[in-house]
Amino acid sequence: MSDLDSHYKPSNFSDKVALSFTKFLRFLADTFFKKRYGHRAVVLETVAAVPGMVAGMLIHLKSLRKMEDDKGWIKTLLDEAENERMHLMTFIHIAKPTFIERIVIMIAQLIFIVTYAIIYIVSQRTAHRIVGYFEEEAVRSYTEYLHELEAGKIKDQPAPEVAINYWNLPLHATLKDVVKVIRDDEAGHRDVNHSFANVIDERKTKETNNTKEKQITTKENLGGNN
Repeated sequence: MSDLDSHYKPSNFSDKVALSFTKFLRFLADTFFKKRYGHRAVVLETVAAVPGMVAGMLIHLKSLRKMEDDKGWIKTLLDEAENERMHLMTFIHIAKPTFIERIVIMIAQLIFIVTYAIIYIVSQRTAHRIVGYFEEEAVRSYTEYLHELEAGKIKDQPAPEVAINYWNLPLHATLKDVVKVIRDDEAGHRDVNHSFANVIDERKTKETNNTKEKQITTKENLGGNN
């Protein structure tokens, strides 16, 4: 992909909060995992699979409650969650998670499910922007991982069978090929979630304009009656 370095510049307070939250989590990940990219992927992909599932469920319930079409958002988000899960299934074969990492995974997933659900209910736009920034960081992390592999600092190895089957990779594919396709997936999720946040902005702008137009029309009608 040609836009791997793409970054959405914060345009308001909500965006700045989303970016700051993401940078804080990136700091924690860097501190805990350092250059252990495989183990970082195992833990973070477990958390990364949460937003799509949570958002898809909440939109599903909203669609049922309001009896409105979801415009294809549910499938897109659930597909994203499944894709992130396959990233995890792949890295389990590459970096065997330790007992401590399994404990961290359970705790992090529980906390993030609740936290993200609350954020999504309070501000759907901010929630998607957070994921967009999460994925920007994921792209950077996988690029760093790839550089380490290409420099020989991390030993390359044959791609796991699960990855070859899922991404239809050549039978001789290696970890480098896996990192590349996963990085492309993350870039796609980044663009989708930033786009969703922008769509929500556009909807709110239209609703605000429509409300103003109705108020103006009402005032004009009242003025004409007088």
